[in-house]
Amino acid sequence: MSGHLSNLWRLFAIARLLARHDALFPLEDLGVAPAVAKVAKLLSKRAVPGRPGQRLANALSEAGPSFIKLGQALSTRPDLLGEEITQDLAQLQDDLPPFSTEQARETIEQEFQVPVETLFASFDDEPVAAASIAQVHFAETTDGDKVAVKILRPGIEARFRRDLDLFRWAAQVMERARPDLKRLKPREVVETIAQSVELEMDLRFEAAAAAEMADNFEGDDTFIIPAVDWARTGSRVLTTERIDGFPINDVDAITAAGIDPKTVVENAARAFFNQVFRDGFFHADLHPGNLFVMADGAIGAVDFGIMGRVDKKTRRNLGEMLLGFLTRDYRRAAEVHFEAGWVPRDKSVDAFTQACRSIAEPILDKPQHEISIGRLLGQLFQVTETFAMETQPQLLLLQKTMLTAEGVSRKLYPDTNMWVLARPLIEDWMRANLGPEAKVADTLQGLAQAAERLPRVMEDLEIGARRLAEGRLTLDPETIRLLRDGEDKPRTPVLLWIIVAVLAVIFAYNLMD
Repeated sequence: MSGHLSNLWRLFAIARLLARHDALFPLEDLGVAPAVAKVAKLLSKRAVPGRPGQRLANALSEAGPSFIKLGQALSTRPDLLGEEITQDLAQLQDDLPPFSTEQARETIEQEFQVPVETLFASFDDEPVAAASIAQVHFAETTDGDKVAVKILRPGIEARFRRDLDLFRWAAQVMERARPDLKRLKPREVVETIAQSVELEMDLRFEAAAAAEMADNFEGDDTFIIPAVDWARTGSRVLTTERIDGFPINDVDAITAAGIDPKTVVENAARAFFNQVFRDGFFHADLHPGNLFVMADGAIGAVDFGIMGRVDKKTRRNLGEMLLGFLTRDYRRAAEVHFEAGWVPRDKSVDAFTQACRSIAEPILDKPQHEISIGRLLGQLFQVTETFAMETQPQLLLLQKTMLTAEGVSRKLYPDTNMWVLARPLIEDWMRANLGPEAKVADTLQGLAQAAERLPRVMEDLEIGARRLAEGRLTLDPETIRLLRDGEDKPRTPVLLWIIVAVLAVIFAYNLMD
């Protein structure tokens, strides 16, 4: 009860902050805690200029790090807030005033139990970046390597823990107040944020993500991942090789250095394709502050705190769906949604095909360089209510990343489109992964995996048969009743079928395990 009252009071405080920015509409429109919203509006009524999304972004920024993360998550949800608002939220910058250098040094010394000078020959006092969770200082190691040192904000874990408790409570209230919103999976969305934050709170996970992506791009000189200095990395401190290059949105500096922007966009499109389709592991925070252009046109990426994964099945569905849209085969784009289980099978494929066409044509009819697949997916999510399409969290994160990548490439070289550049790669990947040879390979792999499990399956079958013979296997009450009813009948067939059924269940379970 005390937790409920505490969260209710905190929700009221947040509602008052939203009201001061004239940004209460999310609570009002969703019908969550209407009394709280009404009182907050009466006490904090304001007339603030700007679009609704801009006002909401300002309010969330003032509310602190957790709410900035929430705003970034909501920027992927046009089905909840509409496209204009989510576009404004996509501009929400994850930056805060830096904490002191003394606190940064203290964190390093607590982490490694040695003075900073033991690890670094020099350590810059001024941070080069300060975000909601951590800030970054340049330094030089005692070995003479130039590095970037990322340090968590003091006390950030407790603050996020408290705010995530509020988010979870609010999601439950939303589902109770509006059962029709359950299909949007608000609790799952909050848990996705929570999992992302949990990974960001331990910088060793970010180090592992950087190392994994470096392995994926080993031998590819067009996409550079900084090496991790594991000896100077811990749960609250991450040290990596320093990336020297031009910020990817500094077009004037890039062109002045004689670098062809089109080459950079081609490299970006190839890197994005490889992350999503080849590896199923992608950088999910590709804003300009995390991407740099090297002298040869290669792209260097930093900050691997927010990463996304897409399993092979989803990659295949996504690839077919994208090709369906890019080739205007709307029937196939619609069918993929049904085959993937994203749209219930009792809905009309014809009607969903029509919906896909109505969304895609206005976008695909634009000049080639203005086509936005991220925007197309965003509008597709807006029609989900009509077709009872459940929210796909992994696609929401990917859609946000698509929008960011498109924006970066469009600013860098407005006359081309990263999806046009990536289309041959997608087609080649689809042929390799959906053709007859791929299906045969999948079948052989499945058989090989089943064969590997066969000894364990046979052992479990033997154990199951022995337990049945010893009377240690619990039978369903209905089965016992049937046995009693048939006391005057021959029992061998009944017992035989019971044995067969039990062994079949054990066998099937182990094959699927």
